Amino acid sequence: MNIILWIIAAVLAVAVIVSGGLKLSRPKDALVGLGMEALEPLPPRMIKILGGLEVAAALGLVLPAVTGVAPILVPLAALGIVLIMIGAVTAHARRNELPMVAVTAALLLLAAVVVWGRFGPYAFTS
Repeated sequence: MNIILWIIAAVLAVAVIVSGGLKLSRPKDALVGLGMEALEPLPPRMIKILGGLEVAAALGLVLPAVTGVAPILVPLAALGIVLIMIGAVTAHARRNELPMVAVTAALLLLAAVVVWGRFGPYAFTS
């Protein structure tokens, strides 16, 4: 199960860092044009903050465990992604964007598995 959690964390980290990186590197209009219509009601500054949080959480899924420095941050980063994805699912559901609801719900589920595994039976030990 430890290997499965590593794979889930890596896949989740890639997906979230790409999403966050786009939010940090592109203007709001370009993001909406790329299909991120749910960001339309948000102010540009909030989109940048969200992107920064996503990048930080994605790095927190992997780096603490790889370096051995504060591995407790791994499930905390996954918990942060769960919270972000709850907001994303809600935003997409309100806009009736069912395919994006499914994608964000899947990411939420993956993050929840990492939270469960790393806080629970497969926690990193010192």
